[in-house]
Amino acid sequence: RHGVAAWLALGAVVLAITGGEALYADMGHFGRGPIRIGWLTLVLPSLLLNYFGQGALILAHPDAVQNPFYLMVPQVLLYPMVILATLAAVIATQALISGTFSVVREAIQLGYLPRMKVIHTSSQTRGQIYLPAVNRALLVAVMAVVIGYGSSSALAAGYGVSVTRTMLISGILILTLAHIRWRVSAWILWPMGVVFIGIDLAFVSSNLVKFLEGAWFPLALGLAAFTLMRTWRRGRSLVQDQVSRDSLRIEHFVDSLLIDPPHRVGGTAIFLTSANDYLPPALLHNLKHNQVLHAHNLLLSIKMLDVPRAGEADRVSELDLGAGFIRLTLRFGYMEDPDVPQALRAWATTNFTLDPMVTTYFASRESLVSGKQKGMAPWRDKLFLLLSRNSTPATEYFSVPADRLVELGTKLVI
Repeated sequence: RHGVAAWLALGAVVLAITGGEALYADMGHFGRGPIRIGWLTLVLPSLLLNYFGQGALILAHPDAVQNPFYLMVPQVLLYPMVILATLAAVIATQALISGTFSVVREAIQLGYLPRMKVIHTSSQTRGQIYLPAVNRALLVAVMAVVIGYGSSSALAAGYGVSVTRTMLISGILILTLAHIRWRVSAWILWPMGVVFIGIDLAFVSSNLVKFLEGAWFPLALGLAAFTLMRTWRRGRSLVQDQVSRDSLRIEHFVDSLLIDPPHRVGGTAIFLTSANDYLPPALLHNLKHNQVLHAHNLLLSIKMLDVPRAGEADRVSELDLGAGFIRLTLRFGYMEDPDVPQALRAWATTNFTLDPMVTTYFASRESLVSGKQKGMAPWRDKLFLLLSRNSTPATEYFSVPADRLVELGTKLVI
């Protein structure tokens, strides 16, 4: 009977369930068990008492609808309740901040964001991390949002569309996961999808009505984040293509050593490379300027997998190329800390003698410039160059010891 009015009311009703997504923000930090216990024993009973209490107050005193949360508190307890509500907001915000750290770190591991400094805050729990750059960005963004919206009612318009959009995306992802990974039949998933995705779409559409009231901001923010991630991903792909074009295939180089062998020195050289089949630029520059090769040369590439942790059987793959060259690939999951020296020590115990005192790491320090090649729009080139200049060096990110590292510069045009 009140179809349109009820649909529009969903935009306000959804605010009663916002915050539910915060329950999952710290899943990687605490696990499913503690979150489930906290919800059932504390959070759910508290919310039910609070919401039913506000409803009872409004039924008895309809004029209290303007601010039922604080009006149901005795006057003498008003200020303590303000303090308690503020502390609750801080705690909830902390959960979302730490959740943001986890998501950003996983995006870095998967190659969708530039490398950043990651600080581990716990020696027992791997997932407890702190990203200074993300923390500063959140501070600036939150202050801008609060000043820009100006009031809690205007902020609610943006908050509603953010939460409902998150729920919609989560629903689509869980259905996709169930079909691809859990092998659930599509005949079972389709009816479930129609019901749950339909409910989410109703909430999302009712909140989009508030587009001009503030719902536009989270949509614009999401578009900006998507553009940033796609630009970084595309830029790194162009860099890889440029390195491949300017380099030699490893097999051809090894064959040439048999014809005209250079002078060899003792020890082991580890050349970091992102292209498995091509010679690392650092090796070419070292041979060009120093005109020597080490007795043993490891061509090392690092692959980040789209699984939380790499299995020990898949951690390292190797290929003996002959002439003192071995091609190595180290694999890490997106929840792991890529510690290259530690992984190499584990590999070398049974396969190769690796003496740290006679081992040198070689890496290329890329100097990127924007050119006229077809790739990205000029403004995206500038954005990518900015991200690259502020990215943590790969050698630092992969825990390469600075006192055993030689960096050789190379200029790349994208």
